[in-house]
Amino acid sequence: MDKRQSALHEGRLRPARRDLEAAVDREVPDLLAPELSVLFCGINPGLYSAAVGHHFARPGNRFWPALYRAGFTERLYSPWEEEKLLLHHPIGVTNLVARATRGASDLTARELREGAEKLRRKVLRYRPRAVAVLGIGAYRTAFDDPRAAVGPQPHSIGRTAVWVLPSPSGANAYYQPPVLVACMEALRRSLAT
Repeated sequence: MDKRQSALHEGRLRPARRDLEAAVDREVPDLLAPELSVLFCGINPGLYSAAVGHHFARPGNRFWPALYRAGFTERLYSPWEEEKLLLHHPIGVTNLVARATRGASDLTARELREGAEKLRRKVLRYRPRAVAVLGIGAYRTAFDDPRAAVGPQPHSIGRTAVWVLPSPSGANAYYQPPVLVACMEALRRSLAT
């Protein structure tokens, strides 16, 4: 990793246009460990996240604030602290599709369906109590379930409960932050029982 990449990864530098363009198709490493409480699954990394190497890193993404407001963490974490989720909380993060794009609309239905199969394998291997897919449209395509609604799903993967939550992307105007927080809070409460 060169000095610029290191500065981006550490959050000391914001990505420039050239960094974002270079991030197309780059991957952000999964945060996985056995027997997590919950595995959050994004659709795919955006270019900003791929440029800095951290999940949900773009300013305006609502994942980290919603995670905190829903009671999953004792304080607001930044994307640059994501590995602390594994150290201090049994929370992991992955994506349906690993490659970064300008937007989720750049993904094909085939990529999403293949991502669902990869997610199933990860869930069976790591056995989280719940997996939460962040994005109803992507979930419907990936899992071939056009009637799926936000919330707990009627099926599981092994013993893992499956949830669908709204996308935390700042571009998702349909689900405002209080709704995202309420959905995450419902997931957290379900894990307490």
